[in-house]
Amino acid sequence: MKRGEVRWYRFTLPDKKRPVVILSRSSVIDYLGEVTIAPISSTIRDIPSEVFLSGKDTMPKDCAINCDHIQTVSKGRIGALITTLSAAQLDELSQAIRFALEI
Repeated sequence: MKRGEVRWYRFTLPDKKRPVVILSRSSVIDYLGEVTIAPISSTIRDIPSEVFLSGKDTMPKDCAINCDHIQTVSKGRIGALITTLSAAQLDELSQAIRFALEI
């Protein structure tokens, strides 16, 4: 598991299994029981706190990483790898996080 990976995660009810992107820095993940993630949703609002992903990014359908809902979750609930973000997408993700947190 490393930063920038898109993986499956099962949120608690009433939510469902959905993709998330790992935000925690790779160098610390092995030492933690939890990781920080951003959920990915098929609801696309086209705002600066989102990063758009599509089928060309090996996602099942068009979606967006939602940086307004960043959370820390148990590493044990993180599932299989879907894809890994490119360097350009990681840069876009960093910008979206800064916008969402106003830093």
